Amino acid sequence: MTFPGTLFSKSIHAEILILIMAYGNVFLAAILSFSVGSSLAKCGYQSCNPTKPNRVNVHLVPHTHDDVGWLKTVDEYFYGANNSIQHAGVQYILDSVISALAKDPGRRFIYVESAFFERWWHQQDEKTQFQVKQFVNDGRLEFINGGWSMNDEACTHYNAIIDQMSEGLRFLVNTFGKCGIPRVAWHIDPFGHSREQASLFAQMGFDGFFFGRLGYNDKLHRLNTKTMEQVWHTNENLGSPADLFFGALYNGYGPPPGFCYDRGCNDPPIQDDPTLFDYNVDERVAKFTKYAKDQAAFFQTDNIIMTMGSDFQYENANAWYKNLDKLIKYVNAKEEESGIHLLYSTPSCYVSNLNAANKTWTTKKEDFMPYGDAPHNFWSGYFVSRPSIKGYVRESNNILQVCKQLECLKTTKASSERLREAMAIAQHHDAVTGTEKQHVADDYAKRLSMGRVQCQALISEVISSDISQKTGFKMDATPDHCNYVNISICPASETQNSFTVVVYNPIARSVTSPIRLPVNQATYTVMGPNGTTVSSQIQDVTASTKSVRRDRGSATKELIFMATIPPMGYTTYQVTAPSMNMISRLGSIRHSRPATTINRVDGDVIISNEILSLSFDGITGLLKSMTNLGSNISNIMTQSFYWYESSTGNNVSIQGSGAYIFRPNKSDPYPLFDGTSVLVKVVKGDVVQEVQQQFTPWLSQVVRLYKGQSAAEFTWTVGPIPIGDGLGKEIITRFDTNVQSGQMFYTDSNGRQMMKRVLYQREDYPYVNSEPVAGNYYPINSRIIINDTMSQFTVMTDRSQGGSSLSNGSVEIMIHRRILKDDNRGVGEPLNETGQFGDGLMVRGTHTVFLATPKKAAYIQRTLGEELYMKPYFYVSTATGNQSPVSSSFISQALPANVHLLTLEQLKPNVLLLRLEHQFEIGDDKAFSKPVTVSLRDLFKPFGISDVEELSLSANQVLKSVDRLQWKIEGSSTTTPQAFKPIPATAPDFNVTLNPMDIRTFNVTVSRH
Repeated sequence: MTFPGTLFSKSIHAEILILIMAYGNVFLAAILSFSVGSSLAKCGYQSCNPTKPNRVNVHLVPHTHDDVGWLKTVDEYFYGANNSIQHAGVQYILDSVISALAKDPGRRFIYVESAFFERWWHQQDEKTQFQVKQFVNDGRLEFINGGWSMNDEACTHYNAIIDQMSEGLRFLVNTFGKCGIPRVAWHIDPFGHSREQASLFAQMGFDGFFFGRLGYNDKLHRLNTKTMEQVWHTNENLGSPADLFFGALYNGYGPPPGFCYDRGCNDPPIQDDPTLFDYNVDERVAKFTKYAKDQAAFFQTDNIIMTMGSDFQYENANAWYKNLDKLIKYVNAKEEESGIHLLYSTPSCYVSNLNAANKTWTTKKEDFMPYGDAPHNFWSGYFVSRPSIKGYVRESNNILQVCKQLECLKTTKASSERLREAMAIAQHHDAVTGTEKQHVADDYAKRLSMGRVQCQALISEVISSDISQKTGFKMDATPDHCNYVNISICPASETQNSFTVVVYNPIARSVTSPIRLPVNQATYTVMGPNGTTVSSQIQDVTASTKSVRRDRGSATKELIFMATIPPMGYTTYQVTAPSMNMISRLGSIRHSRPATTINRVDGDVIISNEILSLSFDGITGLLKSMTNLGSNISNIMTQSFYWYESSTGNNVSIQGSGAYIFRPNKSDPYPLFDGTSVLVKVVKGDVVQEVQQQFTPWLSQVVRLYKGQSAAEFTWTVGPIPIGDGLGKEIITRFDTNVQSGQMFYTDSNGRQMMKRVLYQREDYPYVNSEPVAGNYYPINSRIIINDTMSQFTVMTDRSQGGSSLSNGSVEIMIHRRILKDDNRGVGEPLNETGQFGDGLMVRGTHTVFLATPKKAAYIQRTLGEELYMKPYFYVSTATGNQSPVSSSFISQALPANVHLLTLEQLKPNVLLLRLEHQFEIGDDKAFSKPVTVSLRDLFKPFGISDVEELSLSANQVLKSVDRLQWKIEGSSTTTPQAFKPIPATAPDFNVTLNPMDIRTFNVTVSRH
């Protein structure tokens, strides 16, 4: 197996000399052993301890599960600080494990979270680092999964998953070479498992995938049918290469009851001196043997896996290994009688033995969402918990992709590293999920904020340098990045009468996008490139926005215009508030026009553009219908807000709603529309038309239609949710349409594949309808869809949320929740976010909604999904001078609409990481679901490409060297998975052919122009 990049900073011989000089000849033998081992490494499947035939081989896997933040912050967990909350110190765990591994070459340990290991690694002296490398080369210490964190699978977008996995795996391969390439994915704690996550793991080259959480009735069914281990068909578009062997662990991820040996465990040690009191070897052996036999009865081979460890365990590794050594010794002493054989092992060795058993395995297609650990305990609340963090993570990823692209173009003082690592941490299954303590959520946000500051400096530095190079104009060094523009705060545009708006488009095709800026003058001129005057609109800041921002910001108006930005490029716009004398002199030059505002209406209200028309009831102010003018389809529909009362438990179950669990006290939500008109005003201008609605003093909405856009924006503002009545509240928006969808709807899987959902049904087991709402809620990362033969109704989200279609033609999405009781899943706090001002969190977000024919809908939702996830990024410069607006692209031609530039990232000064994605599925669109070919040769203007090397999706191994285990499956005469064998991208054109849902990853060597 080969891998990309330089693995060590120095030659192995130089390291040997340094260590001999530093530590003397006493370490010579060990060092020479490592020197030989590095070239003849026996890691991976070659390092497995032997099993025995005609025995149940029990693979004991010593491990620790180290949350990258949860009850304590990342730093607190690493250092072992703040132990009044939880005793946990990762640095001591790793110290203890390395010491224990040194005592016996037969011992094994696995480690998962690279964010922690990287910190610990850089604090070690060279002697320890050398010792650890030897353990890795010998397979005694094995990295499993290997991402920066163990990411969640419901609230994460595939782009962020790939990035965080690559961040960790790149560190491992660069530090440990081929023995630092994990072979097994390990998601023992995430709360439900997605199909796209499994597909990504397959494309990263993993041989197997193990998880600890499985729905209670799914698990019961699988135990009874011996299907705890199967082959997962993760993606029909990719076929066999995306197949992945998976296993659900028998006991979560903890040890068998009674066999925990760390600090804080209360189980009896193995007392094996018969001359002392309380000798218990026979009892311990009998109990463990019975447990092993009970477990083995539910599995297909003579191999079973037992996880010996749990959360933040092995701080006292000596206690663990001392007792495990004894357990292995005494159980194996009776193996002739019991048929049970114990061995130290790893998930990789376990998978290897399952593969060698040569069994034929059953298969699975769908996902494991939502997870429920009991009939009334569905973990569908975390799909929505902490909506502000979820939105901040999504927005931060947008900035990160812009930052990484521009970092490839010019050398800067700033770096993307801090935001890369903060984003990787934020994907952790107790981060973006909103299931952490409040001070930990604050820490995640702080890390993202600090990373954003670095990236924002990089973004403006690169673009300003390019503008200066092209025009000679010097931009100001500290522009305003308008971080609070969503509540109409941007000091530069509020206080200056003349400023430049710089807009960058990270998508590799041209886009037109609205720009909204807070201002204070009555009229402005917006000048674009080539002296063109851009149509613009002035309107008042909404009362809702003023309420949200309170005493921050001074803008009374908003300036709105549509920016057109070239592919992977920028456009600048000069904005000027002319004096009255200038207005009279400028004559025919167009200025921003004040929008027409209507406070009272007679009859229905209609807003429209060239594509869509929305009507609102003149009496209630609610949405009444939506019409696609181009396709001539119309749908009667309403939209309003409702709330579920959070259950605190009842006589059926004591379970209540909380950060993890969603359990309403009844299936019908309460309306937030009291029958009086919600209409506040109607605003119509040259750029946008909008209807402003007020449902309660704490819930408002603006429905917008921009000129030329194919979808309407429903921007809602919720909070502070009142709790004076002592009730927890979970707020939803609901669209009720006449689309004849029946009980079927679709949600995305991590922003990529679309999953068909059917009410009250599961693929693998009989569904028990114990919670009609919560049990039918699914994660929504980017979109939810209902359709019939005539029309498709789609709602796109701006962050991860949860929702469903609980009746024919209906779509509901939960947008905010405030709960006064903890749900007893460990976090120990109610989900009662008090926000910046202490009276309750206020959240603003947007649903982008469209109606289209089924034939045209896929194109809209795929391209719109790309545009919403990779939005144009803008900032405001107040530099003075006669600068003419400019427009520039960093690529020579736009990519086709079905090709997404997923990653452009600098690895070395002349080596870039490039990912191209076919973003359509088979059958999505007649034209765009076909294979497409792109030439890389002259794609990028700032540099030429001299060499291309294709990698696995995670970019930690050369694709042609990936050699995955083969599995027999029912109904097939061939084994699976087949290898990914795309057409090579060879010189001179470096043509890349993409089939539907392909993502191809390359190391690209460049020469700068």
